[in-house]
Order: sequence, then C-alpha cells, then structure tokens
Amino acid sequence: MEENILNPNLIEDEDLAEVSLRPKRLSEYIGQTRVKESMKVYIEAAKKRGESLDHVLLYGPPGLGKTTLSNIIANELESNIKVTSGPAIERPGDLAALLTNLSENDVLFIDEIHRLNKSIEEILYPALEDFCLDIIIGKGPTAKSIRLDLPKFTLIGATTRVGALAAPLRDRFGIVEKLELYSVKDLTTIIERSSEILGLKVEKEAAKELAKRSRGTPRIANRLLKRIRDYAMVLGDGSLTLDITKIALDKLDIDDLGLDDMDRKILETIIYKYKGKPVGADTLAATLNEEVTTIEDVYEPYLMQIGFLARTPKGRIVTAAGYEHLGIEYIN
Repeated sequence: MEENILNPNLIEDEDLAEVSLRPKRLSEYIGQTRVKESMKVYIEAAKKRGESLDHVLLYGPPGLGKTTLSNIIANELESNIKVTSGPAIERPGDLAALLTNLSENDVLFIDEIHRLNKSIEEILYPALEDFCLDIIIGKGPTAKSIRLDLPKFTLIGATTRVGALAAPLRDRFGIVEKLELYSVKDLTTIIERSSEILGLKVEKEAAKELAKRSRGTPRIANRLLKRIRDYAMVLGDGSLTLDITKIALDKLDIDDLGLDDMDRKILETIIYKYKGKPVGADTLAATLNEEVTTIEDVYEPYLMQIGFLARTPKGRIVTAAGYEHLGIEYIN
C-alpha cells in the first residue's frame, strides 16, 4: 500500500530530526485556545497545591499536536516525561517497569492508549487511582499478591479513537480534552513560525494558501512546507512565493481544499460504484484496499468537517457539496 503525504500518521526521518518545530511552552502553542486555557488553569492549580496533575486524556484526529501538548504539559509542570505507546506495552512486566521507574510528579505519556491490552489495563487501574501496583508472585494455590507503592505521577493518554477506550479506563482520567481541526488562520501562523525556524522566507499569501490545503492539521502543514521548500530551491531562489506554492501543491495532486487522490476516490467510489447510496466503512475500505481505521481516522474527519461526507445509520453518503466539488450532478 502506497504511503500518502497527507496521512498525518506517516512519520518521516526528517520529522524526527526537526523536533525544533514543536513549541515547548503553552505560550508558544498556537491554536486549540480552549484546551490551552483550561490546561493552564489545571497546571497552575496543581503546582500551587504541590500535587501531581490529574490524569489527562487527549483525543482527536491524528496530527493535531497531542504528543506536542503532552511534552508542553510536562515542561510547564517542570517534570520529566516518559514516552511510550499502547502497542509497545505487551506484557504486565513492561508496564510495571515503566511505573516503578517513575519519580515523584513525573509524566507518563501513552500514545494510542486505546490499543492497550485488556490485561494491562487492569493493572493500570490501581496505579491511576491509588498510586500502587499489585504484583502476583507464583502460580496456583501458592500465588500471593504484593502491593508496591508508586510515586504520585500524571498519566497522559492520547487516542484518535476515544470510543474504543474501555469505560473503566476512560473514567479514571480527571481531565478529558478534545483537540479540534485547526482554522486556516491558526495554520497560517504555524506555517510562518515553522518557516522562520527553518530559515525560509515565505509570502503571507503563500502561507495562507498552504494552510488552506493542509486539512486543518499542523503535521500535514509542516510536511507540505518541507516539500514546497524543495520546489522553491529548484524553481526559484528558495523563497516560498504564492506561485511556487500553487505549482508544488498541484504537482502533489492536492486541490484547493486540501483533498488528495484518496479523498476523491472515497467520494467517487460512493457516487459511481454504489450509485450514491449509503456505504459501510468496512465495505468502503475493502473496495479501496485501505485500512478501515485509516478511512475513519484520517480521511473521514476532514471530509465531514468540510461537509462533503455524512454518516447515516445505514452508512456513508456524499453530500450535495461533495458532488458539486467533483463537478458531478447531484441527484437526490
């Protein structure tokens, strides 16, 4: 399956190398105003009480800055952060090792927390509620349980699928925040900031054009910025002008609203192959040879936000606006 530049789950080597693009403090964090203001209050209150911050659950589509915000929270708390992911914690011993190596008021960040094994979740419950760890030693009748006290810590969980979290786990988070897709204005500011860090000269209109085609996602905006930089170096003097930005984005097959080939395939498959009738996610994914989670997490949120796709009890349908964007006559 071909990787897609607009897939915010895609992580390139240069993304890892240029972590300097990530803000370090809440004052530098652009967008997500409501979440940012709430977190500022919670963090300040925890610091004044001399307590660890309540456990935090961040959810929303990929690429919106959940990992970045988690690191910022740790910085604001002046705490160390340990980073892992749900799939990486395979055995109870893996979780026990993480928890017992934490220090007082440390932050433990678990990405894709919805993918935690159920047996791991059960060990996590007393750790979150009572800051203790129950370890079973031995097997059968001779087995005995030992309880270890843990330092007070803050768990930050990140997920793109909050509905996939078990209710008992979800209920143990004192702070639950949803990250929304970004506005063109905020993305323009992010692009200008990233350009400055990368030493690029970018026209205001070029930054705005890139923001319009970035699907409301900072990770995609920064990735496209690097690709346009390549075109600017080859076709011009290295400056990001509006003309070069449009040429580069057209070459990347990204239209005026940020839709790429897969977005159009999704809409056209529903319209042509299924005659505009409702289509289930599994059927759509099988037809397009794509993962169901990719359809639901990467493509659907943006197509629904711009009003081109709608979910009904019977499945996905393309709206009149979606037909119009593709230049296809809408028949209700």
